[in-house]
Amino acid sequence: MQTTRALLAAATLMIAPVAVAAQTLAPTLTPPPAPAAGPQPDVAFGAYQRGFYLTAFQEGMKRVAANSKDAAAMTLIGEIYRDGYAVKRDAAEAARWYRLASDLGDREAAFALGALLLTGAEGVNKDVAAAKAQFERAAAKGQAGALYNLGVMALGNDGAGQDLAKAADYFRRSAEAGDNDGAYSYGVMLREGRGAPLDIAGAARWLKRAADAGVIAGQVEYAIMLFNGVGVAKDEAGAAKIFLRAAARNNPIAQNRLAHLYVAGRGVPKDLVEAAVWNRFAQAAGLDDLELDAATADLTPDQRAQVDALVRRQAVF
Repeated sequence: MQTTRALLAAATLMIAPVAVAAQTLAPTLTPPPAPAAGPQPDVAFGAYQRGFYLTAFQEGMKRVAANSKDAAAMTLIGEIYRDGYAVKRDAAEAARWYRLASDLGDREAAFALGALLLTGAEGVNKDVAAAKAQFERAAAKGQAGALYNLGVMALGNDGAGQDLAKAADYFRRSAEAGDNDGAYSYGVMLREGRGAPLDIAGAARWLKRAADAGVIAGQVEYAIMLFNGVGVAKDEAGAAKIFLRAAARNNPIAQNRLAHLYVAGRGVPKDLVEAAVWNRFAQAAGLDDLELDAATADLTPDQRAQVDALVRRQAVF
């Protein structure tokens, strides 16, 4: 029964890193609309998508020279400078191009500039207030990452200035715009009834989406709900499969729970060797479990050799 109780407890989470970290990835570039005269190939964007970054840069510069308000080309140039594709990496120059495009209304540029300002980079001073202003500019046009980051900001640091209702609203809008981290964060808030009315079934739906998209924390949370039949039909075998996916990606909570399943034979065949393997990985990440140690203490020398071999093999991947 102790093993079952261990699985009933949800993983320890922080809502947004506090459960989540702010997103600082480069924007997803989309080609500008074709001119009214008829569809025209976007040479710069096409080159970028195929990995021909120097061509993309040159074509982007040509476009800006021909049209000083070509925000999409400016965002593309900023992206190339940000990542050092075909040119020397230069965060300050990237920020300059992003700012030009943002001022012209490009939402991806606003998000990218906000991300640079949020964390600071070589040549770019950290400015959280300015970052928030850029995220708000992008969020007003439905940019999912900006909405998500505003949700993180609404949570506040150490509770200072925290607005849970605003955070939940931002996460919901981010999720609805396609952001899977937003789906995870909103699902957790629904499950806890924090910032939004308690909605266990709704939480399960959003966490499933995050899990299906590969958000590891979402996989852990949804697997726990699935194992216990909370907000969703109970499915121990399905939960075990999800725990395995998260465990294979080095999540210690998933590794610990998977080890308990192998000890109890719940959702997977009882297998103390596999239990010891996953317990070993969880321990390496700092998650000790005396119950698992006791359950696997009496392995035979042959079984211990199997554990060592499996740990070495899986550590390679």
